[in-house]
Amino acid sequence: MDAEAAPSRSLAAPFRGVLRLCRSAWQHTARAALDIALPTLCVACREPVAGDGVCANCWAKLSFIAPPFCARLGIPFVYDPGPGILSMQAIADPPAYQRARAAVRYDDVARTLVHQLKYHDRTDLAPAMGRWMARAGRELLNEADILVPVPLHWRRGFSRRFNQSGALARSISRNSGVAVSRDALRRIRPTEHQIGLSRAERATNVQGAFKVAPERRAEIQGRRVILIDDVLTSGATADACARALLRAKAAQVDVLVFARVVEAHRSPI
Repeated sequence: MDAEAAPSRSLAAPFRGVLRLCRSAWQHTARAALDIALPTLCVACREPVAGDGVCANCWAKLSFIAPPFCARLGIPFVYDPGPGILSMQAIADPPAYQRARAAVRYDDVARTLVHQLKYHDRTDLAPAMGRWMARAGRELLNEADILVPVPLHWRRGFSRRFNQSGALARSISRNSGVAVSRDALRRIRPTEHQIGLSRAERATNVQGAFKVAPERRAEIQGRRVILIDDVLTSGATADACARALLRAKAAQVDVLVFARVVEAHRSPI
């Protein structure tokens, strides 16, 4: 029986190889046809673009944040005051977290990218956005032990289907090698949207909203944590998260976001 079965097996191997080649060719043809029928569009201006993300024109409009900036908050300065200089905001109202860094200013193109990722399930944008964040936060990542995304409340997570901060954290992890602790930090009560609230109202809205799960405290204790989020506006959410992580005995908390709101005419002391 074995002698008779051997020839059939030897004939089956090349047949399977031909099938694989045919399947690969069909998939390539289908993808090419789809690209012709449905060309990739820039997420900002909807013009056709090669690849994913933004076209060259919109790319030029992205305001990447580079030195000089506040050593504590990452707020860009209009001139270089020298290394280690803090902004007036960092001195007058220092946050619970140690340092904050952002890839870009929250302008029109950045807003579109964030909204497409956050509200329109464009998870394909997360890898590029995460790469830009990893570049902006290289100094922080070189010293970090773990990444913690800002969590959604379970009700909002259920309606949105995914957490945009978690998607960004996974991309940063792939680029930096720093592990993600996805569920260590929890949003224990729902909060109102921060849009339209004053700075004081934002702080009140998120006060006591976050907690490190007791069974996950060992992941945080003594660790240098980077909190990951999409946008930094007043810093109220990041500050509330940092306080929860520090209560769980984190050694240090830094913040890394894709975009931050930058008020005009920021200058050092």
